[in-house]
Amino acid sequence: MGLQDLPIDSGQAHRKVFESFGWTSRRSEKNHFVLTHPSHPGVFISIPDHRRIDRNLLRTEIRKAGLTVEQYCTQYEAIS
Repeated sequence: MGLQDLPIDSGQAHRKVFESFGWTSRRSEKNHFVLTHPSHPGVFISIPDHRRIDRNLLRTEIRKAGLTVEQYCTQYEAIS
């Protein structure tokens, strides 16, 4: 799976997928969701609250979360 396999969707939809992996929305910086995870201290994920999230940004945040694109896409499909 690669970059082209990542879903194009809103920031809120992607936030829900990360939350299903245990990430918690801790604060909102104007137009971003900032998520943290108890087992990843010092790491945060920032997802823009936009209608459409760029695939490169999404891939970067997936890597920061310690996930693979395949894991993320599988979970996205299960939630959608």
